[in-house]
Amino acid sequence: MSDVTQQAVAAGLANFEKTHGRVPDSFRTLLNHAPEAFAGYGLMRAGLMKDRAEGGALDLKTKELVFALLDTLVGQNRGAKAHAANAIKLGLTLPELAEGLVQVLMVGGITSWNKTGEEVMRYAEEVAASLAGSP
Repeated sequence: MSDVTQQAVAAGLANFEKTHGRVPDSFRTLLNHAPEAFAGYGLMRAGLMKDRAEGGALDLKTKELVFALLDTLVGQNRGAKAHAANAIKLGLTLPELAEGLVQVLMVGGITSWNKTGEEVMRYAEEVAASLAGSP
């Protein structure tokens, strides 16, 4: 692996750890089998997923919400739930998530709700409840 690829991989890994708490298994598999592809994705992600204090135009909560909504629209349950949970942990409220999911329903139809949106909302309820119960 070239030095540039190694640096991009390191940036991607560090960004996942910082914003998500870990590197998802699907991205570990990508890294193991296509390190250059992970490097490109990781570098793009590291450039995007930074809060305003780090130079981002949008705050991380908003970026996580946008990803949750986009993943819901395309039926990516795992990603939508992960991003919704991250947004909730960053202060997104359940009514805010619900409103965004209704926008997805309006654009993507009831199938987007039935396939992904409802599951995302229920998962977010669990995350919010667990955070409320945390000391």
